[in-house]
Amino acid sequence: MDFTECYEDTVSSAAAAARSGCRRQLRRLIDRGCSVDSRDNRGWNPLHEAAAAGSKECVQEILSAVSARSSRCRRDYVNSLTHEGESPCFLAARRGHVAVVRLLLKANADVNQMTNDLSCPLYAAVDGGHTEVVKLLVRKGAEVDGIHTASCWTCLHQAAYKGHGDILRFLVTVCNLEAHDDHRITPLFVSAQYGQRECLQLLVDAGANVNAQAADLATPLLIASQEGHQDCVDLLLERGADPNMACSDDWPQLPIHAAAQFGRISILRRLIEVTDRRCDGGEGMVSPLYVAISSEQSSSAELLLKEGYSADAQDCRLALGFPSPLSLAFYRTATQPCRDSVKLLLAAGAALKAEEWTYALATDRTDLLELILDYRWIRGPEAFHKDIPAGRHGGKTVLQLQELRELVCVALSQVNFASCWLPVLLNKGLDPYLLLHPHMLEKADSDVLNFLLQFVNWSTLPPPLKIILEQREAEGTWEPLTHFASVPSLFHLCRLKVRDALGADQLMTTDAVQQLPVPSPLHVFLQFRDIQKPSYTRPPPSPVINRVERHRSAHQHRHVL
Repeated sequence: MDFTECYEDTVSSAAAAARSGCRRQLRRLIDRGCSVDSRDNRGWNPLHEAAAAGSKECVQEILSAVSARSSRCRRDYVNSLTHEGESPCFLAARRGHVAVVRLLLKANADVNQMTNDLSCPLYAAVDGGHTEVVKLLVRKGAEVDGIHTASCWTCLHQAAYKGHGDILRFLVTVCNLEAHDDHRITPLFVSAQYGQRECLQLLVDAGANVNAQAADLATPLLIASQEGHQDCVDLLLERGADPNMACSDDWPQLPIHAAAQFGRISILRRLIEVTDRRCDGGEGMVSPLYVAISSEQSSSAELLLKEGYSADAQDCRLALGFPSPLSLAFYRTATQPCRDSVKLLLAAGAALKAEEWTYALATDRTDLLELILDYRWIRGPEAFHKDIPAGRHGGKTVLQLQELRELVCVALSQVNFASCWLPVLLNKGLDPYLLLHPHMLEKADSDVLNFLLQFVNWSTLPPPLKIILEQREAEGTWEPLTHFASVPSLFHLCRLKVRDALGADQLMTTDAVQQLPVPSPLHVFLQFRDIQKPSYTRPPPSPVINRVERHRSAHQHRHVL
């Protein structure tokens, strides 16, 4: 720290002359008896000032003034330290004053004198990029592999970090290439981390290990991928870096995961070419798709899906806590707006299992459910036994039978929210008969029951279901609509027949009703849009994330379809 601007009077006249490089003035002051031993508030004497200023003449003048002293006293003076532990040699080396450094070394300056912060003349010269000073100090016996920072960096680490190619070209011939800091990071790792391509090339050519792992198992290839240094990634791969080396103890993280996590698209594309595809679906592995979704890198997710990575990947409950990429995407959407990944996975045909449906149904919000149904076509169960192709329908992926089963099963377990999800599902073509389950009739609110029953022929319900309704009416937990006591009207029976003929999915989600030879005012009636939606009155007992956790531990599969 330089206090001279605040305390100019603390600098002696001799020191001021040395700082300005005025040899004649300095000589006159010494001849008049001015001491060269006086120090300022920083602990600097005139020799420190002359060395820092790079004034070889003033250094010579000062050394001549102390020449009459004993050799020991002169050596002590040459190696005198400031309050920061800086010697004249250190100050000259830090500023690249090679002639002054040479003169001080000749006067027995300690080439390895350490400062308070563990630096030394060689490390200071490397940091400043002073190639000639570095070479001089090494020739004079400077310790090349010493530790000079709190993080245990060597001069080679610092040269790689700063990108001083000329210095590093010299140091690789004298330094330990595999020297590591307190995190077991080597100079090659440092050059890859900070994108110093020239230094990386020099270290690789000198024989440094391209697969050297840090204490956390990270490799140079992983760190270069993470930081987005394309040229370093290309060089490492060309020179034998292993893209399939596990880089974490927690789960087998690879460089491709780092590129996906930080959205390094060009690097990700390069790593896709060389990474073993076992990471996509292999047991014990983690698909990079998980990482892309977790970090909200939709561009990474899009590229991975385009290149053939599975939208379903593997079950990663043990490693990450999620059974599928879609479950992770739904989790992110439940905690913050993050829909791009959801849309990508749904468009790619990601399977919808019980946990995924729980995110959509165990809530009073319907936006996620509606988003799912923008990409999924609900077929009636009868379609699975007819010659109707699966695949896509009207630009949407058709729900498979197992997905439909899981949907109905989860819906029956989330009856508390039926007033929210029921209108959405029925308007998207779900067959209401799939929900005529004892559990639904026992637990649903009165408004929900009335809404559901208006989509069916309530007079032909199976006897066990009628008994449940009679019991609820007697208990006062269900107040049926007045017309439920009568036989359904011919109008209602006709629209049930029309829906049965067309299929609920066709009737509710296509323009099929517009093609019927009936007056247009009847279209609303035929599509059941005259039925008033139930109102949601019961507050959610807990956030949707908590309900998903409960679903994982206590989900009860009900027999449906």
